Amino acid sequence: MPLHDRDSKSRPSSGDSPISLNSLVESFIQTARGLLDSAASSSAESSTLAESPKSALSPAPPTSSSFAQLIDHTSLKADATPQDIQRLCEEARTHQFATVCVNSCYVGLAKDLLKGSSVKPISVVGFPLGVCTTETKVFETRAAIEAGAQEIDMVIHAGALKSKNYEYVFRDIQQVVQAAAPVPVKVILETSTLDLNQKIAGAALSKAAGAAFVKTSTGFASGGASVEDVTLLRKIVGSEMGVKASGGIRTFEDAAKMIRAGANRIGASASVAMTLQSSSSVPAASATPSTTPSTGPGTAASGQTPAGSY
Repeated sequence: MPLHDRDSKSRPSSGDSPISLNSLVESFIQTARGLLDSAASSSAESSTLAESPKSALSPAPPTSSSFAQLIDHTSLKADATPQDIQRLCEEARTHQFATVCVNSCYVGLAKDLLKGSSVKPISVVGFPLGVCTTETKVFETRAAIEAGAQEIDMVIHAGALKSKNYEYVFRDIQQVVQAAAPVPVKVILETSTLDLNQKIAGAALSKAAGAAFVKTSTGFASGGASVEDVTLLRKIVGSEMGVKASGGIRTFEDAAKMIRAGANRIGASASVAMTLQSSSSVPAASATPSTTPSTGPGTAASGQTPAGSY
């Protein structure tokens, strides 16, 4: 059903129950903002106190192999060739990345190239705009899983989110989650294009719809992941969900900042360089191999993200 048809059905009318999804989300946003403001105020006050020795606060640095297990090694450009996917998979096998993330048309090829390894082929859905119909996303999800995808990264309908059509956003995610089950779903919010309220609502709706991860960016917008956005998403979804930072992450230092902020998956095309850097660098925080979390009810890291730069 087209979005404009669903709009009229999802908007509360004068005869609707006073408790609606929109009112619940708006209430959650206000509560979350109040808690965030309170936490920021407490943090500002505590910063005036003497800090503990750094060595007592900083976890041990990750090994190169544990860092590699946090990475979705990615190739999503429209002009990617089978040769590009072959190289991507060879690199992923060599460095033992968690996954390779490709467009759905290349999932079958990636599956074949990764046979016998621990690396998972995963697919994007509704990429990069997220504005196709829910039925289209569901179809692409099922086709990608049939081809071998072991995780799905779907793009949220940003227009519906910005217009506060929360019922549509919730159902859009929920139907993809249901079509994918038991394969985990990540929801790409494109955080650099959203304001604070929209980020909170997008993350909360993703969790309520049963997604396994929230994800910052497609890598195709003007901005990518930021430490501030990763920190916010982790606070909103808690420990029950994963947070994937992607878009503009080009160095190990970039990735370490995201991990410290709460990311437990990194999407990048510069994965090999970052992994080599990790073997000789001291990160900002510890990284542990990512496991799929249980599902529950911006400025880019290195400046602006060129279109298609993951």
